[in-house]
Amino acid sequence: MAAGALAAPRVRLGRAARRAAHLLAVLLLVTLAAAALVDLIPGSPSAAILGPTATPEQLAELDAEYGFDRPFPVRYLDWAGGLLTGDLGRSIQSGQPVLGTILERLPVTLEIALLAVGLSLLVAVPLGVYSGARVGGPLDRVVTAAASALMSIPVFVAGVVLIYLLALTTGWFPVSGWAPLSAGLAENLRFAFLPAVALAVGETPTLLRLLRGDVVATLREDFVRTAATRGLPRRYILFRHVLRPSALPLVTMAAVVFGRLLAGSVVVESLFALPGLGGLALQSIPAKDIPVIQGLVVLVAITYVLVNMVVDLGYTALDPRTRAR
Repeated sequence: MAAGALAAPRVRLGRAARRAAHLLAVLLLVTLAAAALVDLIPGSPSAAILGPTATPEQLAELDAEYGFDRPFPVRYLDWAGGLLTGDLGRSIQSGQPVLGTILERLPVTLEIALLAVGLSLLVAVPLGVYSGARVGGPLDRVVTAAASALMSIPVFVAGVVLIYLLALTTGWFPVSGWAPLSAGLAENLRFAFLPAVALAVGETPTLLRLLRGDVVATLREDFVRTAATRGLPRRYILFRHVLRPSALPLVTMAAVVFGRLLAGSVVVESLFALPGLGGLALQSIPAKDIPVIQGLVVLVAITYVLVNMVVDLGYTALDPRTRAR
């Protein structure tokens, strides 16, 4: 017994070490790829940035200022060293620090993504549970048909419809723009609600269908039948005994959805004129603002790494059997 008790912490420590090594390897590869963006641009990066009218002196000055003329190993080590200290360089467009520019816009995209995932789960969890518990019934047929229809709607179409119905027609929400939390929670949510719903329209069906399938499978388990024979209320069985083990794949998918929304909010942010990371990427890519693009790539990678760590913690909280394994 004592040997098993001593072995358990070692197993958990070894698993944590392997996980940390994997995440560090991912970050290393991403930073190498981000630093290599300079070499992937055809021709001279400075020529691509300044255009064909630039003089040789201007090209040489930009090369020297941003280190484009240095060998890749030297450039990578210098950039990675700055990354560790929070120095991602300066934007070629604005001349402002890249980290400050990203952090200034991050709260907008972060709030929209979190709100979209929250709204998706708010709809997907109850409908997925009840639909899975009544397979083939009227509710299940309606929910399944609606999910299939919503999955085929692009985010920009959902956004345009929402703008017409809830902004132009009723005036309940603004068409575009943004209000920070400092302007008040109610005002902030007025601007954030429609973009978040537009994103949630496309993500809710995926989460719903995933949870429905897992609920159907869990209902066939022996422990669920045992709970039913004990005379427990059906709602209690569904949300206490069925939802918890069925939610493990849902946690993974919700994390993936959050990372995808954080990294790919360009369409909805441009549609609603939001000052987020998507808008920043939309400005930086055509202008070939390499330091900003590199910073955005690294931010997305770090986000996915952190989300995966949160998913691991969520697994152990939802299903103690994962700790034993």
